[in-house]
Amino acid sequence: MQDLDIHIDNMTCAGCAGRAERALAAVPGVTGARVNLAAETARVSFADPASPAGLAEALDRAGYPARRAEARFGIEGMSCAGCAGRVSRAMEALPGVVSAEVNVATETATVRYLEGAVLPADIAAASTAAGYPAAPKDEMAPIEDRKATEAQALKRATLIAALLALPVFLGEMGGHLYAPLHHWIEQTVGMQSWRVIQFLLTSAVLFGPGLRFLRIGLPALLRRAPEMNSLVAIGTLAAWGYSTVVTFAPGLLPETARAVYFESAAVIVVLILLGRWLEARAKGRAGAAIRKLIGLRPRTARVERDGTVSEIAVDAVAVGDVVILRPGETVPVDGVVLSGASHIDESMLTGEPIPVAKSEGAPVTGGTVNGTGALRLRAEKVGRDTALARIVAMVEDAQATRLPIQSLVDQVTRWFVPAVLVAATLTFLGWLVFGPSLPAALTAAVAVLIIACPCAMGLATPTSIVVGSGRAAALGVLFRRGDALQTLQGVKVVAFDKTGTLTEGRPVVTDVTTAGGIGVTEVLRLAAAAEAGSEHPLARAVAEEAARRGVTDLPEATEITADPGFGLSALVGEREVLIGASRMMRREGIDTSALSLAAENLAGRGGTPVYVALDGEIAALIGVADEVKPSAAAAVSALRARGIRVALLTGDTAASGRAVGAALGVDEVRAELLPGDKPEAVDALRLTHGPVAFVGDGINDAPALARAEVGIAIGTGTDVAIESADVVLMSGDPLGVVTAQEVSARVMANIRQNLVWAFGYNVLLIPVAAGLLYPAFGWMLSPMLAAGAMALSSLFVLGNALRLRLIPAPISMSGTRPEPVVTNAEVMP
Repeated sequence: MQDLDIHIDNMTCAGCAGRAERALAAVPGVTGARVNLAAETARVSFADPASPAGLAEALDRAGYPARRAEARFGIEGMSCAGCAGRVSRAMEALPGVVSAEVNVATETATVRYLEGAVLPADIAAASTAAGYPAAPKDEMAPIEDRKATEAQALKRATLIAALLALPVFLGEMGGHLYAPLHHWIEQTVGMQSWRVIQFLLTSAVLFGPGLRFLRIGLPALLRRAPEMNSLVAIGTLAAWGYSTVVTFAPGLLPETARAVYFESAAVIVVLILLGRWLEARAKGRAGAAIRKLIGLRPRTARVERDGTVSEIAVDAVAVGDVVILRPGETVPVDGVVLSGASHIDESMLTGEPIPVAKSEGAPVTGGTVNGTGALRLRAEKVGRDTALARIVAMVEDAQATRLPIQSLVDQVTRWFVPAVLVAATLTFLGWLVFGPSLPAALTAAVAVLIIACPCAMGLATPTSIVVGSGRAAALGVLFRRGDALQTLQGVKVVAFDKTGTLTEGRPVVTDVTTAGGIGVTEVLRLAAAAEAGSEHPLARAVAEEAARRGVTDLPEATEITADPGFGLSALVGEREVLIGASRMMRREGIDTSALSLAAENLAGRGGTPVYVALDGEIAALIGVADEVKPSAAAAVSALRARGIRVALLTGDTAASGRAVGAALGVDEVRAELLPGDKPEAVDALRLTHGPVAFVGDGINDAPALARAEVGIAIGTGTDVAIESADVVLMSGDPLGVVTAQEVSARVMANIRQNLVWAFGYNVLLIPVAAGLLYPAFGWMLSPMLAAGAMALSSLFVLGNALRLRLIPAPISMSGTRPEPVVTNAEVMP
């Protein structure tokens, strides 16, 4: 029986408290539930099958969600997937912990828990008690520092162990290769003295540099939770213990069984330490992308306060401060240029190497590099709110994610080590009964213990995620949710929004056609006045055209009503003005036939018609065009070359959509869509073709981004779109979609390769270690070779994952683009 305190949201009255209390009481296993409205808490007494997660779900269904919190922890001492599983189970066993995702590669745990039910310190203590010291991540040294320190310690331990083991190895194995060496040792040192020397040297190895395996592995074995270190501890102690008996109490064994295996125990420790050292170095390189991003942020900034410029720590810069940026310096915070002009290298943000011109009013991003000009900036976002900090957080979150494929690995590794212990025991007994000798039985059993390596299984998935998502970030693609890495490679359709996604998002007025005798200047004057308060791209285009034609004295507009997907209405002076799409004119019963020919010509050129009606009569057609992005056709072509169908979803007319679709070579156009229609269009594409990725940038794209299997937001778009997406393209380049799909495909292929190796290695070599080939060929696997193979299996997985750092840059960076494939796109309303 457990008692749990839960903080609850949304309760406003006694009725709410009663409903929340009844929801908790209805959960099977709950014996008592008391809700305190004033404190907004509940005290629940429960036993199996009730669980904290189940209680939280019951409150969520009742409409009174349990308040959750999330904490990240750094974990030390994990060496395999079995370790990660034990840490996860230790944390999840705490009342109030909903889930714990443990990542071996990054040595972190992300824990979701019910606020008030448990403290982060309790969660860290649970992991520490399980044998894996933990602390909240902010209190831990960065993983690269810990890995560098760990690698140095392992290097030192490996060298010491190697120096101690070398005489044992040369003296014992050298005698097998060169028989006179054994005779020389026997005649000079004496065989018994030589065995004592081996005992001393091997004991120094085992209880010196090798003590780390015993200190972790034996307690885990006593807790009935054996892991990789337990296998190493049992194997080396068995070889050392047997040899010690032969050395000091030979009478306990038959004369034919009096062989020593000190060299096996010593060399096993050396080889495993060597593997751990190389593994620590490789893990450090796996997180290079995050370190590079963090390293972009300067430590100081020059700030102008009260007319005085002084250099202060970046963390001390406040919103609104004026920052002075000299040529060649790194921008310290996100801000807006107050004065000056320069070009800024934004390749860290967008992946594009061409510097961007900046002048008064232009935004700048922390971590980018200034060119040859000097700038004065106003700080807009500092600290954790900067784009760079958000990028680092996104990448860390993606790297900490456990993909669905990891569930299979977790199930296998949970039972793997106990299964190996059973296999080693059966091997030992089998050789005792059917084999030639007790030493042979010991050799085979130790080889089975040593060669079985769950380390490779545990590293197979998380290391690929860490390296792949880090490389993606360097290419300007951020996986906000790690599971998108697995999902994106399987999509069958990529659906693009048009404006701001495939086009520049900066439409301009191309022509104005009037009807009813009104002049162009008057139409623009009234339309610009009505649109003056709108941020819509088409409204800005109309305002800019009016200003270009010298129409600046705009009357005041009142009673402005915006109708998303249709247009807007306003009262300008005494005139009622309607501006919008043809659907708005149809709805208002306004005849547009006088401008039908102009509309057809405009649509044929891919332009967007904007109708203007005055006092209920059609007055003008304003033609607006939005240039297609230079790389859009290449992106569509590259996706189609991968066998992915490409669709265009737009609110424009069918004719305009068809013109853009034909120019880009898309397979299908769905036009004249209202904002609420796009999620339905995504559903229709999924039903017909399979999983869908949707790419958009606007507020109206957020529902479709959330509805698709993978939502991809253009990073230059709105915050709402970015928050709704699974993947963010930091530049506005549509080729980023191709890069994201390429990264996803390569990461998943890499994971599959790692898993095939990790599982195949054990499936093939454990039987060999057990002596499967002995009856036919007389071959037995030496424990030393088993230790070498075990170390190499983990290094293979790490090395294979590190290949993901070589994923090529986007096509636009290389300067080449595939030719677009133009087809007759199918147009659907």
